[in-house]
Amino acid sequence: MISQDDLSEPGDEALAPQEAPDGDGAAPLVLVPGRRQRLSDQLYGQILDQIVSGRLKEGDRLPPEKDICSMFGVSRPVVRDALLQLRADGLLQARQGSGTYVQRRPVDRLKSFANSAELAVFLRCLEVRIPVEAAAAKLAAERRTGRQLTRIEAAHDRLREDVKTGHITMASDIAFHASIAEAAGNEFFPEVLKHIHESITGFMDVSLNLTRTGSRARMRQVLNEHTIILEAIQSQETEAAEVAMHFHLGQSRRRVIDRNRDT
Repeated sequence: MISQDDLSEPGDEALAPQEAPDGDGAAPLVLVPGRRQRLSDQLYGQILDQIVSGRLKEGDRLPPEKDICSMFGVSRPVVRDALLQLRADGLLQARQGSGTYVQRRPVDRLKSFANSAELAVFLRCLEVRIPVEAAAAKLAAERRTGRQLTRIEAAHDRLREDVKTGHITMASDIAFHASIAEAAGNEFFPEVLKHIHESITGFMDVSLNLTRTGSRARMRQVLNEHTIILEAIQSQETEAAEVAMHFHLGQSRRRVIDRNRDT
């Protein structure tokens, strides 16, 4: 059972860096306490683990919130936060007057590539990436210079070569998205992505591992989505670039959480 004495509540922030006093002549040392996982993320992870394992199957109804509170030893806001995120990620569905049901199951091998509680963080990060990167793609289609377009094309070429070898690398995927953010002509787009870089790479690692161990069709679909984004930027179709990026990131999330997209 999760103990609230040991873990932080949702919304708790990491402590500020603390600098040791140097009055004894020692060199100053700055330490940053590690951030503890939110209780709702831990609950999210435990429910997700049971969905992935098949203990909870598609169509199964979850116990009422008050029963989950008792089973996991957490408050109702923690339970609501976890269930809300699971619904937002398409894993659960709330039915009026009936309860909360399992809507989708990820592929079994997901648990080989991701800590379930961390996956909750990665998917929340994706909620930020989708509107930010879609807006960046739109502006990139409008503002990109010839040199910036060349960088986007080069990143796409590396991605295409990866697909030929059957092994998409994180470096080529990150380069494609980063070059589009740079081409938006607004320094805040790359800064935002830099700020959430750890969660971006965490999600990419999970997504690409699923793609590498999936079918060739899945890998070709990933490349095709990148190609559509590139072509819209090349032809300076701003709306098409925005929609293509939004679609691609949305599909990335679905491929992670829905075994029926593992094709």
